[in-house]
Amino acid sequence: MAKKIVIIGAGVSGLTSAMLLSRDKDYSITVVAKHMPGDLDAMYASPIAGANYLPMSDRENSQYEARTLPELQRLASHVPEAGIHHQRARLYRREADMPTLRQGSNGFNGMFLENPWYQEVVNNFVELEVTPEMTAAGIAGGCEFDSVCINTPVYLSWLVGKCRANGVVFKRGSVKSLADARRWWSSSEKAFAEAKEKGEEGPADIVLNMTGLGALKLGGVMDQAMVPMRGQVVVVRNVAPVMFGTSGTDDDDEELTYGMTRAVGGGTVLGGTYQRGNWDSQPDAATALRIMQRSIDTVPELLNGTGKKDITGLEIIRHAVGFRPYREGGVRIEKEKMPDGSWVVHNYGHSGWGYQGSYGCAEKVVALVKEVSRDKAKL
Repeated sequence: MAKKIVIIGAGVSGLTSAMLLSRDKDYSITVVAKHMPGDLDAMYASPIAGANYLPMSDRENSQYEARTLPELQRLASHVPEAGIHHQRARLYRREADMPTLRQGSNGFNGMFLENPWYQEVVNNFVELEVTPEMTAAGIAGGCEFDSVCINTPVYLSWLVGKCRANGVVFKRGSVKSLADARRWWSSSEKAFAEAKEKGEEGPADIVLNMTGLGALKLGGVMDQAMVPMRGQVVVVRNVAPVMFGTSGTDDDDEELTYGMTRAVGGGTVLGGTYQRGNWDSQPDAATALRIMQRSIDTVPELLNGTGKKDITGLEIIRHAVGFRPYREGGVRIEKEKMPDGSWVVHNYGHSGWGYQGSYGCAEKVVALVKEVSRDKAKL
């Protein structure tokens, strides 16, 4: 009999795990979440994310991002409906940031390091030749490499479609605890409604916790190591294909300069902020002005064809805020046996690298679910 699995959370972590698990007919899967693809809520970070492949981990913890890149490249090349495309990335290391970068303490670990581990993973990695203009602008060095960028609303919908084709059931709801989650499993939408009416819903054999910041308040977890890292962005229509980032700003230690052009007409995302513990869901106008100014200063090509030389040449689609699910001590991917004997597999706390580590993390989840299934079979 198929193992009954409930996945809490319909972000990229939950959906990727559901897709991989649903390829195995030994599992019957229900995804339950407060927010679903198509929603735009600051607490639901996945639709608001850029998202692209700019590795953030250090070498010691690089396995998830290293494993994910080949799959994202495959989708970009062969599955256009997934909403991913190839893009050249350029990163700048500022002279002012070099002391903290060399200590590995700027909050982005491996992304801006000299001789980064990912040069062994990405294609066509080159160190930038530092020009007099770059030196005058305070740039100490940088690199370029082939990357990918994801139109996240398109990609999330594609993941849902793959899951549905494999029989995954989706339920919208607010799960209060891990124990509550076990009662959400159902073999179909109709069966769920009938069982709920009779008070016979569930229980699931295994619960997968993919709740991101929701792990702060989820009963049975209540992980106080979770902290929001507020990200504010400006999405523009300007068509110059760009992907860039710098190691810091002069404006604020919690502000960033980066940008990426999404596939399939998704606009160009300009960022941003990395504000620890900030729960303000409303965009700040002054921050948005700084984001746009830093972007055109870094990549003047954003204004190509506009006839403008200032931020009035940026055609704004929207301003947005999302909360990266940061976890003190790093991502939590592990199995846990609960006091009642049931099993939970956790996969949360990815901060800003949820997409670019999604396949590596989901494969770890699959392996843990198989371990749990074997343990239960022995009982």
